[in-house]
Amino acid sequence: MSTETTTGGTGSPAGGTVPAKGLRAGILDLGDSVMLGLASTAPVYSLAATLGLIVAVNGSYTPLILLLGFVPVLFIAYAFRELNSAMPDCGTTFTWARRAFGPWAGWLGGWGVALAGIVVLANLAQVAGEYLWLLIGDGSLAADKVLVTVTGVVFIVFMTLVNYRGIRLGEHVQRVLTYVQYIALGIFAAAIIVRIAGGVAEDTTSIQAFDIEWFNPAGAFADPGAVVHGALLALFIYWGWDTCLAVNEETENPSVTPGRGAIISAFVLVAIYVSVALLVMMYATVGKDGIGLGNKANQADVFLAMKDVVLGPWGWLIVVAVLASVLSSTQTTILPTARGTLSMGVHGALPARFGEVHKRNQTPGFSTQVMGAAAIVYYVVMSFLSENLLSDSISAISLFIAFYYALTGFACAWYFRGTFRGSARSLWFRGILPLLGALMLTAAFFISAVQMWDPAYGDTQIFGVGGAFVSGVVLLALGVVLAVVCRFLPSTRGYFLGAHRVTTGP
Repeated sequence: MSTETTTGGTGSPAGGTVPAKGLRAGILDLGDSVMLGLASTAPVYSLAATLGLIVAVNGSYTPLILLLGFVPVLFIAYAFRELNSAMPDCGTTFTWARRAFGPWAGWLGGWGVALAGIVVLANLAQVAGEYLWLLIGDGSLAADKVLVTVTGVVFIVFMTLVNYRGIRLGEHVQRVLTYVQYIALGIFAAAIIVRIAGGVAEDTTSIQAFDIEWFNPAGAFADPGAVVHGALLALFIYWGWDTCLAVNEETENPSVTPGRGAIISAFVLVAIYVSVALLVMMYATVGKDGIGLGNKANQADVFLAMKDVVLGPWGWLIVVAVLASVLSSTQTTILPTARGTLSMGVHGALPARFGEVHKRNQTPGFSTQVMGAAAIVYYVVMSFLSENLLSDSISAISLFIAFYYALTGFACAWYFRGTFRGSARSLWFRGILPLLGALMLTAAFFISAVQMWDPAYGDTQIFGVGGAFVSGVVLLALGVVLAVVCRFLPSTRGYFLGAHRVTTGP
């Protein structure tokens, strides 16, 4: 028997039909939604791993680049909010692109979401394994490849189990991990403030006073290529707030609260990133010596390079913060990917097994297990095949993010096109801003692809082409192949022919 819920956003052209899937409705409130959005971005780890890279490209203009990178993200966040108001389906981009452009666009949008999640889980597992062993003994065990890989696999298994057991358990785990990382980051930032106020500098650097020039667009755009490169790096550190929308069917007032949570978490993130970046730049400077952010030895993790200087014997706190951040993101990355494939199963784009919800746990049981298993297989294969190739495949995530974010922006503008004359709000938040965000990210996609084509980009090259480009293109192309296969499978061809009927429900 078909069980469906119809919800229409204000001014939506037709309202969206959302099938009830058996998820635990209304279990999350606005605070939970914001927390999931913040946790999914792994803000402490994202800053630690990316700040040095942005400084290497943009120097002292890094704070401005963080703001510029936020612009398309904010515009797409509005697109997510508006589409969710009309169709609060946990399939998000898959569902919305399907309604706007048809089954093929929907399928590929869902693939983009799942692909980004699986690939980043491999990176998160690697970092979690390394950071755990950095806390033990003299930290030398973090260099043991087999031990780190096994540890990373255990973390993925554990977080998969947490998600499988229920959304409330997952939210409790998130709350603890979020408190740990933000308290540690707060202590780290406070220590820097004290040192700056007291004029206490590290031996090889001198404290740099705040300079409004760091926010000067004219100076930054003297090298447009560097601005684009830096903005692409910034795009990655903002990615993840859309987890709020992936749990929309489990949130109070699903057509309103998730979108509001996404916007709030996005603004909180930009405030954290810019303020912490300013503090770190003022204390460590962008120099190339010592703890300077321009020092190539520090680019992989600027916090790790600074922890002992800033916190002394309490330096291990920042290691704990990064570990908690990574573990938190591991769990919240599985959430949207599993719910995306759940929706694809319910709508017939994947075999019906993907659309099954565990009756007791009220979670997408099979989809959660598949996502965890896929991440483990990808991580183990890439780790032992080539750690450099694993690193370059992580770089390709910017392609996947730009792809499905841009698709969402275009879907929003097209789906609501008939409402633009109704009000200025509809014109701007459903049309102009999502379309601008989509165009920016489309440009970012192609610029990033061109940069990745260069064999000097990243750590590997395949047939004279950058390994990051090959990884990104091959994985995206795999989605097209899988879509063609599903088009002809008896269990899924009805989705592509428009003949599928939703038959799931609690």
